[in-house]
Amino acid sequence: MSGCGCEVEINNKEQSRVLMILLGINAFMFLVEITLGILSESTALIADSLDMLADATVYGIGLYAVGRPLSAKIRAAHISGIFQIILGASVFVDVFRRFVWGSEPESLFMIAVGTAALVANVICLQLIAKHKEGEVHMRASWIFSKNDVIANLGIIIGGVLVYTLESRYPDLLIGLAISIIVIRGGIDIIKDASNEKCK
Repeated sequence: MSGCGCEVEINNKEQSRVLMILLGINAFMFLVEITLGILSESTALIADSLDMLADATVYGIGLYAVGRPLSAKIRAAHISGIFQIILGASVFVDVFRRFVWGSEPESLFMIAVGTAALVANVICLQLIAKHKEGEVHMRASWIFSKNDVIANLGIIIGGVLVYTLESRYPDLLIGLAISIIVIRGGIDIIKDASNEKCK
């Protein structure tokens, strides 16, 4: 039965299943984080919620690319990277706005929601881990999930610092750091996709 394409079909189904779960988790966490981020006036939570939205969109793009030709997968990764950069820049603008006009982040909200998001993203990371050396659109998904875990740890630390120091600045710094992480992730994905095209 060699050459029947069964392994490719199974791999495509596995990729689709993983991406659908990741999309669902990230879409749900976006709604939770954007709501609580606005209520708690936390730049870090709003930044992470937008990152969740970017990831959900990117997983949707990746889902579209499953089973399609390599050119479509490279194009999907490129679009994903560009979308990440745009979202990262949007977060940067929000950080600047809050720095100028002020904010009063709720530290306990930051810690609680950051912890919930961390659990969600660790699950995502475990699901995508075996695809991290796979096709270009799946490698892009691995980069998103890894960066999300780093961002969530930052939110928790930021929440602790906001509480301890009674200052809004740790929240702004974490929001800025998330912005940079998201932008760098987008650049890495575009580079990876460009390298794939040159092979």
